[in-house]
Amino acid sequence: MELVFATNNRHKLEEVGQILGAAYTLKTPADCGLTGDIPEEQDTLEGNALQKARYVKLHTGLDCFADDTGMEVTALGGAPGVRSARYATDGHNPEANMALLLKNLDGVADRTARFRTVIALILDGKEYLFEGEVRGHIGEVPAGDKGFGYDPVFIPEGYNETFAQLPPQVKNAISHRAEAVNKLAVFLKSYKG
Repeated sequence: MELVFATNNRHKLEEVGQILGAAYTLKTPADCGLTGDIPEEQDTLEGNALQKARYVKLHTGLDCFADDTGMEVTALGGAPGVRSARYATDGHNPEANMALLLKNLDGVADRTARFRTVIALILDGKEYLFEGEVRGHIGEVPAGDKGFGYDPVFIPEGYNETFAQLPPQVKNAISHRAEAVNKLAVFLKSYKG
């Protein structure tokens, strides 16, 4: 099955491709001639995922899915949340985002957090939502060179290493994105149309 994944983030594309497996061919918006930023102007992860999927469907006519992910920190009232990618600046700057997050947690005892991903699928004109989450806490300093985004500061429950230190196959088995993508994969495999 061929689907457009509404992302131009190669890390996400590879990660999701590994989880979905060889039965699925993923195309990016750029592969379909859709260049430029895809709008994400909503105030929830669900809203952003749907907005991105609808935008790609409107401009390509193809079945597609989009995701939105947020880091939700308990002591910060769920921030950065839907603003995770633009927490420190309007541009995607992971280092600045992590630095601001660590600064805002300086001296804070409760460092519990969760990563949450929502996937919106548009298939045969119908919309579906899938969610995944992983709980853990924010480390004191960034560690590791694998992954992307907040991975160097997020330590999942049951582990002593950050997502950026864990081997990709371990992260892909336990991550928020993995949970949401696995729900998507189960749905697609059983889909009758």
